[in-house]
Amino acid sequence: MAEASKKTAQTGSKAKKASGKTAKPAGKSAAKSAAKSLGKSATPEAILLPEGYRPTDDEEFMNPMQLAYFRNKLEIWRAELLNEATETITDLSQENLHRPDQMDRAQIESNAAIDLRTRDRERKLLQKIEAALRRIEDGSYGYCVETDEPINLRRLEARPIASLSLHAQEQHERNERIHRDD
Repeated sequence: MAEASKKTAQTGSKAKKASGKTAKPAGKSAAKSAAKSLGKSATPEAILLPEGYRPTDDEEFMNPMQLAYFRNKLEIWRAELLNEATETITDLSQENLHRPDQMDRAQIESNAAIDLRTRDRERKLLQKIEAALRRIEDGSYGYCVETDEPINLRRLEARPIASLSLHAQEQHERNERIHRDD
């Protein structure tokens, strides 16, 4: 029995040598092909992450575990924002049922205006979350949309909707300041 496993191991190593394939550094195209070849059984949402998992620079960039981690983070964020929006709608509709005096009504309307502005910002944030989830699906998540360079994992951890590398973001902000209408 030990001889059979030796033969299998030797055959496997001979096959690897014969194929001539060596490990190449993973790039954006590798991440895209990995995302496409995951199949339904190994899609990022189907991967069970170990408790306390955090992406590290020691791993292959945007491997299925990292994609699942960021997908999960984005989906939780989206669910929280949608829940807050639902609560705001409920609160606003219930406040209209009461007939407070003029001073209370002014305060309620002021609070409602603040809530609506906040929800509008969150609506824009939801669009960015959806865009990030689409980038996970198409294999471009984690790569700068302007330079195709990998975005630092710490940046993605802090801002999972980031679509620009730190350098590209700084350049974008500099250009914005220069071309801003004062």
